[in-house]
Amino acid sequence: MENRQTRYWISMIMLFLSLLMLVPFFLMLLTSFKTMGEVQSASFIFIPEHFQFSNYVDAMTRGDWVRYFYNSLVVTAITVGVSLIINSMAGYAFARLHFPGRDTLFIISLIAMMVPPQVTMIPLFIILKNFPLVGGNDLFGQGGMGWVNSYMGMILPYIAGAFGVFLFRQFFMNFPGSLDDAVAIDGLNKFQSFLKIYVPLGKPIFAVLAAFKATQTWNEYTWPLIITNNDTMKTVQLALTMFKDESTVIWTQLMAATTLTSLPLILVFLFAQRYFVEGIVTTGMKG
Repeated sequence: MENRQTRYWISMIMLFLSLLMLVPFFLMLLTSFKTMGEVQSASFIFIPEHFQFSNYVDAMTRGDWVRYFYNSLVVTAITVGVSLIINSMAGYAFARLHFPGRDTLFIISLIAMMVPPQVTMIPLFIILKNFPLVGGNDLFGQGGMGWVNSYMGMILPYIAGAFGVFLFRQFFMNFPGSLDDAVAIDGLNKFQSFLKIYVPLGKPIFAVLAAFKATQTWNEYTWPLIITNNDTMKTVQLALTMFKDESTVIWTQLMAATTLTSLPLILVFLFAQRYFVEGIVTTGMKG
């Protein structure tokens, strides 16, 4: 009886916190249907008197949003796909292979998680701008713009990361050593074992990292702002800045555009929700 009451109150608290976290989303959604007069009113108006669907039309006709969505989609899709391949193979190597210095190398890779990304942005920009033989550069990285204003410049810094390697390592360590023995008896080498055994078993953790990576890349603002200065290379996050200037913010259109740019991530989470929860649970089982 006492356990049932405890579970009931825990469920109530979790429900309350869940609803609390949805408040900003609903405020954004309701603001996107208001008039500017309602937004700037001295008294707070929660629900608009007349829903202004025209805010969405006005927002999408302000700039080349097809191009902005295309840029974000290309950068996010390639970043997620390549990072899943690299991080899963590195995590498998640290979890299931035995080679000299394995634990030391893993600790060194974890140190990268402690370095703030803002510290590396300027050196990274210089490296990409002076990359040899691309973007008009010569062999010494001079004469052109390198990978500035390019998809490669926006993708490269995010295709690998210590966090993804850590997630995959923790997940692959949950499997018993007898699985490797059985695979060896069947005649599979390590790479075949990874492809045919561990990748199918790792669907939950692939879904977790895909959701994390897609959210991070789609919402990234600072790095695209640094590496691009051309309107045709803008991502959706950079494009949202067109609704404000030094003195005015068009809140209604800004919220309408923000709602539309949030939809792809919401769809990704809904489709991967089952694997996402399963992966979060299983990655914390073994250190």
